[in-house]
Amino acid sequence: MERIEKLSQIIVNHSIKVEKNEKVLITYQSNDTMPLVKSLVEEILKHKGIPTIKYIDPEISNLVKENLNEEIIENKKNTLKFEVEEYDSFIQIRYNLSDYYDRNVDPDLNNKLKKALSKYKDIQVNKKKWVLLNYPSAIDAYKAKMTNNKFFDFAFDVMTAPYDKMYQDMLPLKKLMEKTDKVRIKGENTDITFSIKGLPAIICSGESNIPDGEVFTAPVKDTVNGTITFNTPSPYDGFIFENVSLTFKDGKIIDATCKNNVEKLNQILNTDLGSRYVGEFSFGLNPKILNPIGDILYDEKIGGSIHFTPGASYKECYNGNDSDIHWDMVLIQRKDYGGGEIYFDDKLIRKDGLFVLPELANLNYDLK
Repeated sequence: MERIEKLSQIIVNHSIKVEKNEKVLITYQSNDTMPLVKSLVEEILKHKGIPTIKYIDPEISNLVKENLNEEIIENKKNTLKFEVEEYDSFIQIRYNLSDYYDRNVDPDLNNKLKKALSKYKDIQVNKKKWVLLNYPSAIDAYKAKMTNNKFFDFAFDVMTAPYDKMYQDMLPLKKLMEKTDKVRIKGENTDITFSIKGLPAIICSGESNIPDGEVFTAPVKDTVNGTITFNTPSPYDGFIFENVSLTFKDGKIIDATCKNNVEKLNQILNTDLGSRYVGEFSFGLNPKILNPIGDILYDEKIGGSIHFTPGASYKECYNGNDSDIHWDMVLIQRKDYGGGEIYFDDKLIRKDGLFVLPELANLNYDLK
């Protein structure tokens, strides 16, 4: 219970900073998460906030999505509209029971649903306080190749990282990124360049995602050229794509391949005008997350990794690209994953997942 209380304190006091009379909506997907839900409610009440809890059964939710029609889409839009207008902050506790939800959802109707919700999703993400986490499940443990107990310990360890220290360690990287123009990433089947000039670098240290640990920016939209090949699984809409490789010309993906479903990959990348351009470039910096488990909340934070994201840019680092997709794809560059190099303005700043500049040495943690 001690670590559950610690996590709830991080969420309430650090992530969303609950204030008096603040309305907080907690959504959860399994009764297995009830110890955390109860602890969150108790912590919110200590701050005189107003908690509301909402249970969403993933099986039933998926059944509804598999039977989408115009009326259901309109109802979902109105429900989200009400919640965004009614609540000040949101805590979403996911609980993974399957990697294959959405696999049988009609892609055209799913895109219609995303478009219908986009206005209120934008308000929720950019104008409200929120935090998202995945409570450890047996499926997650299996994917991580751990016993249930070992994965539970691992998950709570990384979710309750020392975020204040992490923030301070990230400040020199933020400063360096914000004065950089040209980025070059090299590695196995990877050689790609782009500019990040004039765009802010955003530190993520437990404010919205749990676990956390990244610094992100976005490429200048039309500057991406070359090829990048990802060495971790890339899940999306119930499909898990392996060894995705993207080739760019003047910012746009002109060729996209993968090991297992090229047609589906390109179907997703053809969602709209913005889905073949990139909305995010980020460094994964959590030293306790070392290997992919197929859960992007963990995988994008892997120490010694970067992720590159076809689709929408965030409003806080807006590069002009809008899309109904935002698909984080992860490349690990540590030696045990094949290595790689990153250059800022033709100067080597990271090799094989380790920063080589003295001012960034604190970010290497125990990856050394």
